[in-house]
Amino acid sequence: MTDLFEKSIQTLELPRVLELLAAQAVTEEGKRRARELRPETDPDQVTRRLKETSAAVEMMVLRGSPSFSGVKPVAGALQRADMGGSLNTRELLDIAAVLAASRTAREYGEGDDEKKTVIDHLFRSLHPNRFLEEKITGSIVGDGELADSASPELASIRRHMRATESKVRDILQKLISSSQAKYLQESIITMRSGRYVVPVKSEHKNEIPGLVHDLSGSGSTFFIEPMGVVKANNELRELQAKEEKEIDRILAELSAEAASFKEDISMNYDILILLDGIFARGRLSMNMGAMEPALSKKGITLRRARHPLLDQKTAVANDLELGETFDTLVITGPNTGGKTVTLKTIGLLTLMAQCGLHIPAADGSAIKVCRRVLADIGDEQSIAQNLSTFSSHMSNIVGMLEETDHETLILFDELGGGTDPVEGAALAAAIIEHARSCGALVAATTHYAELKVYAMTTPGVENASCEFDVETLAPTYRLLVGIPGKSNAFAISQRLGLPAHIIQAANERINAENIRFEDVLTKLEQQRQEMEREQQEAAKLRKEMEEAAAKAQEYRDSLQKEKEKNTAAAKAEARAIIEDARRTADQVFAELNDMKKKAKKEGDFQSANDQRADLRRRLNEAEGKLGAKEEAAPPPMVRPARKGDTVTILKTGTQATVLSENKDGVLQLQAGILRISAKQEEVRVVQGETQAQKDTKKYIRQTEHKLRSLGAKAEVDLRGMTTDEAELVLSQFIDRAIVGNLTQVTVIHGKGTGAVRKAVHAYLKRCKGVASFRLGRYGEGESGVTVVELR
Repeated sequence: MTDLFEKSIQTLELPRVLELLAAQAVTEEGKRRARELRPETDPDQVTRRLKETSAAVEMMVLRGSPSFSGVKPVAGALQRADMGGSLNTRELLDIAAVLAASRTAREYGEGDDEKKTVIDHLFRSLHPNRFLEEKITGSIVGDGELADSASPELASIRRHMRATESKVRDILQKLISSSQAKYLQESIITMRSGRYVVPVKSEHKNEIPGLVHDLSGSGSTFFIEPMGVVKANNELRELQAKEEKEIDRILAELSAEAASFKEDISMNYDILILLDGIFARGRLSMNMGAMEPALSKKGITLRRARHPLLDQKTAVANDLELGETFDTLVITGPNTGGKTVTLKTIGLLTLMAQCGLHIPAADGSAIKVCRRVLADIGDEQSIAQNLSTFSSHMSNIVGMLEETDHETLILFDELGGGTDPVEGAALAAAIIEHARSCGALVAATTHYAELKVYAMTTPGVENASCEFDVETLAPTYRLLVGIPGKSNAFAISQRLGLPAHIIQAANERINAENIRFEDVLTKLEQQRQEMEREQQEAAKLRKEMEEAAAKAQEYRDSLQKEKEKNTAAAKAEARAIIEDARRTADQVFAELNDMKKKAKKEGDFQSANDQRADLRRRLNEAEGKLGAKEEAAPPPMVRPARKGDTVTILKTGTQATVLSENKDGVLQLQAGILRISAKQEEVRVVQGETQAQKDTKKYIRQTEHKLRSLGAKAEVDLRGMTTDEAELVLSQFIDRAIVGNLTQVTVIHGKGTGAVRKAVHAYLKRCKGVASFRLGRYGEGESGVTVVELR
């Protein structure tokens, strides 16, 4: 990265954005890397970073943020442990924290949702080690302190230490409570050099035999270890030495075990830091209300873009474009109008995207990955180098032009300023042309009218201006692409109270060409405002029309769906009725054929055939009516339908019974097995039976009469029949019993060889009308009969 590129990064204030990013990181290393983040120039790497940020946002929306707290650098400790060194408790706890964070992050990455992301492999690459993690945390209870449970030996030593300490205190407590207490400076037990002692007055130091371990600063107190506790104190010191030795052994053991997993722990740490940075980018995106921009090979397109360092609630969003239809944008307008902010927004959002950060813009935004973003913005005057503002700017521009190529974005603020206006404008146009010839994208701000004309007359160069409200003397910060800015110097001066004769005198000093040009700009601005108002009104009307059209289409769709639903339901019901009638008729035909075989007179045969033909004709007529078309015009409404009425549904021609009428007038209908809602105007009350209805009822009565005349019996005798004969007779018997609404029948098959009984049971198992069957009980015929329960 060149010095000029780095300088431009500082000028465009990317470090301030990176500070916001660092604030979102959890670990210290993650914060450091966030501050050191720099733009990528490889489109593939930029895409990868942006996708990582998007993945983090998606995961946080679904699962919340993962935890990286407590993750600290462990590379140095692991290196020392690998070389045979023993780590202290703090270093081991840091290793355990990395293992704990690895475990929770791995679990976080294995979320319930099945959607895959580009960072899933990072979570899968973590290697948790719960055994080592719990061994460390179970052995160490704090900095420099091991738990008794760290080892059985340590627990035993500390148990003996507590017993010995209790013994020492008991001996000294007796001394304090005895007659020798008068020799003590205070009735307390204290420690010196790790041994329990009592404070004795200097004049009575010989009254209490023992070892002197210390003397007070005034010399009035001797700290003496009585001879009665010397042995116990010695034992305590030995136990303390054993404790320290055991602690050293435990720490060495834990260190060696951590060293054996050095590579996994080190890799876990690196992945956690990487994930911390990715999720920090995701949190910054959510805080800014940002989005992932697309990558473009041609140029930059920003929709409703906002400068990320401004208050996102009040910042004015602008549409910006550079490189698609034009490669150079010349921005004009008054000072404090937002020109420089616009330049910085273009440059800063490009740098942010190349760092993998989402940008505060709307969908449809895209950036071009630039190898360099070079900016000349702000007051470059240098007293130290004895350079004027113009000289300093020009020195910067010279360096920028030397590095310019087709992968460069160049931003010029007040190009050509600080010198003679005529020469400055000519120089500015020449610099822009040179940068364009190198293939660079260029955005420049200026006050020069000559550059406005240059932008209007040069292909590939576009004017833009920052809107200014002359009435309020305040900028609106809206960028208007395609329209050059007007200086408004006279209007502003007049509003601020400058005498009219001074403004008139100034106006006379402007040549006629400039006056005409400013008049043209004024007319353009008026036309723009008028067109904008008309566009807003047209957009409002178009939105209303689209909403009305959508509602109308939704209503049409709902009517069509309801119509199709009702038609399908009615046809389904009709087909079910026909099928049921056909099945019943088939049973009747079987009975009639049986009667035909047994008939002795010719007239009986003819009667049976006539009955069968009549049934078939009526069934075919009923089935053919299913496809009948609806009448073109519905009959007039005689009266509103009421509860209990039989009505015809106009859409389907289906008849239904009115169950109830809601408060809003909607009727609840019962059509067969269907419950239907309909309005009064969608139905007609049936005033009387039609001829078709009479014929149908007559046909049903005739069929029922014929079925009843067949006579359903509750018992059938199959003894003496072959299995085939028995199955045929049994089939007819069961059919008659079902039609006759019998619930239980008896089949007599005899005992014999059992062949007929097996055939009967086989048929009953596959008969749909049979609920269950069993052999007869005592008194019913036992195994010679079968009792059948019908559905």
